[in-house]
Amino acid sequence: MWNGKMKAVTFSYDDGITQDKRFIKLLNKYGLKATFNLNAEKLGEKHALWLEDRATIAHCKFRPVEVRAVYEGHEIAGHTLTHPRLTTIEDDAEIIRQVEEDRLRLSELAGYEVVGFAYPCGGVNFDDRVSDLIRKNTGVKYARTIVANHSFDLQEDLFQFKPTAHHLSFDQMFAHAEEFLAMNPDSPKLFYIWGHSYEFDLDDTWETFEEFCRLISGKDDIFYGTNKEVLL
Repeated sequence: MWNGKMKAVTFSYDDGITQDKRFIKLLNKYGLKATFNLNAEKLGEKHALWLEDRATIAHCKFRPVEVRAVYEGHEIAGHTLTHPRLTTIEDDAEIIRQVEEDRLRLSELAGYEVVGFAYPCGGVNFDDRVSDLIRKNTGVKYARTIVANHSFDLQEDLFQFKPTAHHLSFDQMFAHAEEFLAMNPDSPKLFYIWGHSYEFDLDDTWETFEEFCRLISGKDDIFYGTNKEVLL
């Protein structure tokens, strides 16, 4: 399936924030690959987030001129121009503009055609109407939701794609990893992890994530690729 391998691992991370640089250093150390979902119109902005009523975390975006070098060796994908909740936008044309103009701007920055996408915002951030608009009116070829399905099975609908797990559910993620590593499947299986790299700052869980990278990496029977490489 993937270079003759029946198992694959991929990561998907949102917002294009400066913590991605530390995250990418970890991925590269262990030979792992990720897709990074960026908002073209918000590049260069500097903010902070107040998370879980207890901590302020930096949420600063890379400048456009930095994007290509920062994400070299990984995949750049879309996340809308300005990070709106698409399900609340009544104007179909605005949904299409948010997705397609973001994709085109990012393609220019990346130096290749961007074809991936992740729905922005938490909660209910996609529905059939939105996914159909993207499918029929943009150059996007896959769109990731935030609905973890805790499964390794491949999915027919790439425009409402469900990841296996969110990275901060560490107990689940390590349990999934042990199950995945032990598998000897006769059909393709995909372990797909998503999150935001700034979330590691909340409880300083960088070392825990590195432990996960160490566990899942370097296996001869696993293909390590970007979302595009494993889905398309």
